[in-house]
Amino acid sequence: MPRYERGLFLYNANAGNDELEQNLSLTLPIISQGVKELSVVQTESLEEFKKTCCEYAPEIDVLFILGGDGTIHECINCLATEDHRPVLGILPGGTCNDFSRVLGTPQDMQQAARAVINGEEVKVDAGRSNDDYFINFWGIGLITETSNNIDEDQKDRFGVLSYFISAFKTMNQADPFHFTAKVDGEVIKEEAVMILIMNGRFVGTREVPLPGSTPQDKYLDVLIVKNSNLTLFRELLSMNNPSADPDRFQELTYLRGKEIFIDVEVPQKIDMDGEVKGETPTHIDVLEEHFTFLAPDLEMMRNVEQGRAQAELS
Repeated sequence: MPRYERGLFLYNANAGNDELEQNLSLTLPIISQGVKELSVVQTESLEEFKKTCCEYAPEIDVLFILGGDGTIHECINCLATEDHRPVLGILPGGTCNDFSRVLGTPQDMQQAARAVINGEEVKVDAGRSNDDYFINFWGIGLITETSNNIDEDQKDRFGVLSYFISAFKTMNQADPFHFTAKVDGEVIKEEAVMILIMNGRFVGTREVPLPGSTPQDKYLDVLIVKNSNLTLFRELLSMNNPSADPDRFQELTYLRGKEIFIDVEVPQKIDMDGEVKGETPTHIDVLEEHFTFLAPDLEMMRNVEQGRAQAELS
C-alpha cells in the first residue's frame, strides 16, 4: 500500500547536472512505489521551480526534490510562510548536497531513493534572516567570498573540488571586518574574517565538529572566526573533544542561541545555504520544528547493508 496519497517529484533541468537522465532513472521508479498519485514536473528556470513549489504545496502530502543545496534553499523559501507545508524528501542531485548529508541520506542515488521513501518523518528547525530563510547555514566574510570566487567552469568539471580550490584562493585574500553581534542578549564586539551560523553540520561536504548540535535542537550554532590560520583549524578539530574549553580558543568564538543580531561596520553580503543574497545588518531567529523531512531509518539501512554483505560472501 502506498505511503502517501499525493506527491510531487520536482527537478530543475537547468541546474547544471550532467547526470540528470541517469539520476531520474535511478530514483523515479523507487519513489513512485510509495505515492499513490505522483506528479513529475521538470522546470526550465529557477523562477518556474519556485512557482511550481508554491502552486503544488497546498495540494500534496509529500514533495521530493532532486537537486542540490541551492535548489533546496529556494524550495524552503517558497514554503516557509505557507500554512500547509508538505513533507520534504531530498534526492542529492547537486554538487555538495550538504543538507542531505546532515539528514544521513546516502549519496548514491538509488540508495538515497530507497532510504528517503522508507525514511522517518523528522521535524527540523529553520533559520530566518530578515525576510529570508535558511536550512543549513548563514554566513558572511570568508564563506561568502568563497562562493563568489567559484569558477563555474571549474564547478562543472571538478564538482566539489571547485569549492576547495576557491576556499584556498580566498583564504589568502580574506580581509577582517569589525562587527557587533548580539546572541540571546550577549553582546560581542570584535574583528573577524568570517561569521558562520549553523543549523546543519556540513559545509562543502565537510562536517563542522559542533558538539551535540542537530537541526532539531531548537538552537543555532554561532562560529566567529578571527583569523584563517593553523591555530583556527586545530581549534575547530578539537571542538568535539569533551576536554576542550571554547573560552580558551584564540581564533574561534563559539556560542549557541535562538535570537541573533549581526551588524558590520561596512555592510557584508550574506551567503545562505550556498546562495549569496542580502546583506547586513541582519536579525536572525530560529523557527522550531518548522519543516518535516524524510530522514533515513538508520537501523533499516544497517540491516540492508548487512544483508548485502552476507549475500556477497555466500
